[in-house]
Amino acid sequence: MGIGLALASWAQPVAVDAAERSLPPGPAPLGVPIEFLGFALILLGVAVFHRRSFEVAVWGFLALFAFKTSLFGLDAAVHVGREWRLVLNLLGLLLGFAVLARHFEESRFPEWIPRWLPDDWTGGFALLALVAVLSTFLDNIAAAVIGGVMAKKLYQGKVGVGFLAAIVAASNAGGAGSVLGDTTTTMMWVAGVPALEVAKAFIGAAVAVAVSGVVASRAQHRLHPILKDARPGLVIDRVRLLIVALMIAGVVAANVLIAFPAAGLWVAILAGGLLRPIPWKDLAAAFKGSLFLVSLVLAASLMPVERLPPPSWPSTFGLGFVSAVFDNIPLTALALFQGGYDWDFVAYAVGYGGSMIWFGSSAGVAISNAFPEAKDTRRWLVEGWHVPVAYVLGFFAMLALVGWSPKVP
Repeated sequence: MGIGLALASWAQPVAVDAAERSLPPGPAPLGVPIEFLGFALILLGVAVFHRRSFEVAVWGFLALFAFKTSLFGLDAAVHVGREWRLVLNLLGLLLGFAVLARHFEESRFPEWIPRWLPDDWTGGFALLALVAVLSTFLDNIAAAVIGGVMAKKLYQGKVGVGFLAAIVAASNAGGAGSVLGDTTTTMMWVAGVPALEVAKAFIGAAVAVAVSGVVASRAQHRLHPILKDARPGLVIDRVRLLIVALMIAGVVAANVLIAFPAAGLWVAILAGGLLRPIPWKDLAAAFKGSLFLVSLVLAASLMPVERLPPPSWPSTFGLGFVSAVFDNIPLTALALFQGGYDWDFVAYAVGYGGSMIWFGSSAGVAISNAFPEAKDTRRWLVEGWHVPVAYVLGFFAMLALVGWSPKVP
């Protein structure tokens, strides 16, 4: 799944020796490892029983973990030691961005935005474009959360699931071509892929945002038109805006300096608590959704995947669909270990692909924490049909304009 949250340095030991991350295999009925069958059942349960998605993910992971440790020799201590930083970073970011969302909403700045946006469907499209731009230098979760808060105000709480899917897609698209915008692209940069090579993914991302954005904005305008004007007498809480800016700066700085953005985020949250109360109640509400995503990430980490198919544009195209249901961080690490890929295509595929399903990316899970109706997988697929269509068009636009140019392994 397109979970763009982990340490960029995680790529380095994988690229050196993938065998260090290999897991003891279980039986493989009909040639399919039994772990994949278990993981598929978890994903199916999440999709079908979306009102019980938390219980399905947590208990599914625990059952899979018990199965691997008791019957097939997985060293639990070693595995936990390998994944704890990813889990801590993921929890820290998801919970921290819930605080950011509350500060941003209570600053009343989102209510000021209608002064600047057109009051037809193009206003919604402008919002999606802004989310994509924010995600080029900011974490895609933060960009999606900010987009969700603005949409909630602009449409007076009546936001369609298709538009929510477009917000997630825009946040993932924006990070696909920037080595600061998504963990997978940062991993490539750390492993030696030039930033300009990754930046070519912006071609596919721009096409995808244009296609998905136009369709979703028109549908949202039909559902509920954008708020035309800010209410009179509106006063912006500049202190809360300052706290939001500190949080964003903390994420960027900690990501660049220590490859652990959650640390910078929480330093800013605690510092901001000296100026405005920290909304602890929002943390309690976000914890369940955060633990859900962590459970899926850890379940994916138990899969005995050691190699990807041989590098080619069709196999890379397929990675986008795999990324919708499987953690994109190990997919990227395996691609770096194998080599021979055209990295701008990999960046676009694993970055944007997770947008196709709500639990396919951390940005999608963050949005669903604020909009529970987004957890209905059927609605996400039906109303957000434009996201996979946009992925396909963006990929083939890249293929036509820059061509497949694999690098020497």
